[in-house]
Amino acid sequence: MAPTDAAACIDERICAPPSAMETVAAPGKVALVLLALAMGGFAIGVTEFAAMSVLPDFAAGLGVDEPTAGHVISAYAAGVVVGAPILAVLGARAPRWLLLIGFMALFAVGNALSALAPNYEWMLAFRFLSGIPHGAYFGVAALVAASLVPLRLRTRAVSTILLGLTVATVIGVPVATAVSHSFGWRWTFAIVSVLAVVTMALVALFAPRDPAHADASPLRELGALKRGQVWLTLGVGAIGFGGMFAVYAYLASTLTAVTGVGAEVLPWVFAMFGLGMMGGNLLGAWAADRYGMKAAGGLLLWSAAALALYPFAAPHLWAMLIVVFLIGGGGGLGSILQTRLMDVAGDAQTLAAALNHSAFNTANAIGPLLGGMAIAAGWGWTSTGWVGVALSLGGFAVWIVAWLTGRKTGQSHA
Repeated sequence: MAPTDAAACIDERICAPPSAMETVAAPGKVALVLLALAMGGFAIGVTEFAAMSVLPDFAAGLGVDEPTAGHVISAYAAGVVVGAPILAVLGARAPRWLLLIGFMALFAVGNALSALAPNYEWMLAFRFLSGIPHGAYFGVAALVAASLVPLRLRTRAVSTILLGLTVATVIGVPVATAVSHSFGWRWTFAIVSVLAVVTMALVALFAPRDPAHADASPLRELGALKRGQVWLTLGVGAIGFGGMFAVYAYLASTLTAVTGVGAEVLPWVFAMFGLGMMGGNLLGAWAADRYGMKAAGGLLLWSAAALALYPFAAPHLWAMLIVVFLIGGGGGLGSILQTRLMDVAGDAQTLAAALNHSAFNTANAIGPLLGGMAIAAGWGWTSTGWVGVALSLGGFAVWIVAWLTGRKTGQSHA
């Protein structure tokens, strides 16, 4: 929904009324651009989630145990957290279509080097490099997508890019896992590198040629860090998203130890999670375009309720399939917060949009950490569900603060 405060709409390409937006494109053109951007989201989703599923393969290949190999995943997440703000600030003045190509080029190089990593130490370095452009790509892609459509369709356009990531969890990860088992784990990262090159070509062909932003500067982008609503929105994601990751990180172990299913069933359960993310992404975008930031609060409560069902569903496969689908629906929070940041960031659009993915990966660290602590304390595999409930409600508490303070500045409906 449109912001009620003009100060929240400094980027005219995003906030101008549809009739005044010269960059609103024809539907066919919009579809091609969104396809190009979603391809990048698909490539990123495959490398981020498939790294977890092929972890035993590259652990054996690099001669380390699986807990040690898990640091490779953490290295990628660290790259996202560090790279998103740095690249967003450094690229403030550059045309966005060129930034997207540059980010995907760096992503392609990082994954190609990962495929060639001679040992564990180099693998850590190359995965960190691969993660650096992740958040910046999604942030800039979201701004490009939002600039192509009327304001009322903005969140749905952004969600299309994130849909590429969710499709990766349903289709890309099982295929990548099969490739790893059949041809070796290095081919998984090599294929991601090829997908990145395909994205570069599609962006070069279809993305709008926006001019350089001469009025932008690194200092203006850093101005986003002075805005309380930006920090509160990031806090909602960093804490609220952690609930989903607390369960996801230990889902395979829970299915084996508590549900009692074999390895052949695991891909089907993870596919249900991915389908839930797809549904939540689409439904969340629809709700955000109608109800604004209220949709985020509703989705956090949805997540808390679904996660509370998890410990009770764990002994039964049929119940787990349903509950995991519902938990995956909480992934729709991403596109809602992405557009919220556009409204509250003022003229620091690129940095704020990229920071959303730093927050997302912070949640990816917090959730599994707290879930692992609960398991280590002897509370059982299903205790991750209660950890998830606490994190979702923690995110909701931050959302309440954001909502109440936003009302005072006219930004609560953004």
